[in-house]
Parts: sequence; structure tokens; C-alpha cells
Amino acid sequence: MIISRGQRWFNRFNTALLTLLGLTMVLPLLHVIAQSFSNSAAINMGQVYFWPVHFTGANYASILKDPSIWIAFRNSVIITVCGTLINLTATASLAYPLSRQEYAGRKIILILVLITLIFHAPLIPNYLLLKQLKLLDTLWVLMIPTAISAFNLFVMRSFFMNLPNELIDSARIDGCGEMRIVWNVVLPLSKPAMATMGIMYAVANWNTYSAAIYYINNRSLIPLQVRLREMVITDQFGASDSALESALNLSPEGMKMAVIVIATIPIMLVYPFLQKHFIKGMLVGSVKS
Repeated sequence: MIISRGQRWFNRFNTALLTLLGLTMVLPLLHVIAQSFSNSAAINMGQVYFWPVHFTGANYASILKDPSIWIAFRNSVIITVCGTLINLTATASLAYPLSRQEYAGRKIILILVLITLIFHAPLIPNYLLLKQLKLLDTLWVLMIPTAISAFNLFVMRSFFMNLPNELIDSARIDGCGEMRIVWNVVLPLSKPAMATMGIMYAVANWNTYSAAIYYINNRSLIPLQVRLREMVITDQFGASDSALESALNLSPEGMKMAVIVIATIPIMLVYPFLQKHFIKGMLVGSVKS
């Protein structure tokens, strides 16, 4: 295949542009990691860029000794795991019937869902509703109200609509009920869509912040992102942290960066296992079969 001179220049331009965009995303993360492993003197003198200076793990040791970090981490894990399962179950359960032509009333439901995508409930009525449901100061308040994302619902519905009708009709002829069709036919064919939705929901659940600020007052139920905000903004590193910081000559900036890394790494570890399905799922609905 012969590539023209213009095409070669175009490819070089794209490579350079994408490299610059990639660096704008990677370099800040490298800077945060470098500071989290550097001592206070190097950080205060501005010597740390993209590689640790005077390597130390004292920042992480100090942070991980704070019991509130582990409590918040536990809450975030529960919210992410349980919340994502609720999200996928609820979204798939509604997306499937909305994708089938034979179900009556689906157009009305689609319009109602579309309205929720355009208009959002005000904070105060939403708060009063959750109070009446006795969900305040529970982890459920961070999972149940956001069980279905309208955008993700439309994406999953689009994927279900592209599944061959012949497979579903054959399953019905064989005597399968709707639940068995969904479990044995639809879901196994929907791994790319489910993986994509799972990642999106998991990231949203892991980063839960504003809802926790509004609806949770119990300190033992706050998620990791709220605790992270307290550490980064107010330098609240725990009751005994000030003495430890003084003894080890720790830098508040280094400890902040360590907290950011701790909060970021777990969700990043999910991507390698779902990367194959995620790439396929990004094309959901883009090609009509």
C-alpha cells in the first residue's frame, strides 16, 4: 500500500498531537506519585518533578496508620461493589424490555426516562424524599437513588436492539421464559456492553462525593473521597498525625499526594481486566447490524 506524502504528514501530526495529549494526562499523575514518595525537604524546595527525590515511604506509612482512612476505604469498596451490581441489574432489567418491539407502553416509559435525562430533581425535594424513605445516614442513599443512569440505559438499550431477534425467538420456541432468555441468551452476548457500563458505574460510585456531603452525617459512613477532601483541603490527617509528622519530618503536601494515589489506584486496577470488553463496548450502538 502506497502512502502519499500528505498522508504521512497527517499521520505524524496525529502522532504528535496524541502524544502531547497523553503527556498532559500522564505527567500530572507521575508528579503526584513522585511527591508522595519524596521527603519534606525536597518537596518544600520544589525539587520534585516526575521522579521521587530522597525516596521515602513515610508518607504512606503515616496515612495508612490513620483508622479513618481504612473506614472510608471500606465504605467506598462497599458502595462501588454493591452499587455497581445494583446499577447493572436495574439498567439491564429496564433496558431489555424497552428494546423489544412486542412490549406495550415502552414508548411512554422511554419518554419518561428521557425527561429525567433533561430535567433533574431539585436538591431540597430530593432530600425530603430520601428522608421520608429513611435512607439518610445509610450507605443505601448513595446507591439506590442512582440505580439507573438514563444515558447508560439508552446505550444498553441500543446494544440489546442490535441482538438478533432470531435467537430470542428460538429460545421462546424452546420454551424459555423471559428471565431465562435474559440470563442465558441476552447477557452472555452483552459482555462488552456490561463491561463498559460496569466501568462507568464503578468509577462514578468510587468517586461519590457530593451525595455523601448532602445525605450522610455519620462519620463512620463517609466514603473515601470525602475523607480525601478533608485531608487535601483542611490538612486533617487524624488526631495523632501532628506528632508523627513532627517526629518524621513529613510534608503535608507529600501526605496529600499519598492519599490521592491511594484513592486512585484501586479503580485503575479494574481497567486491565476489562480492557478488551471495554474497547468493544465503546462502539455500542455506533454500527447498526
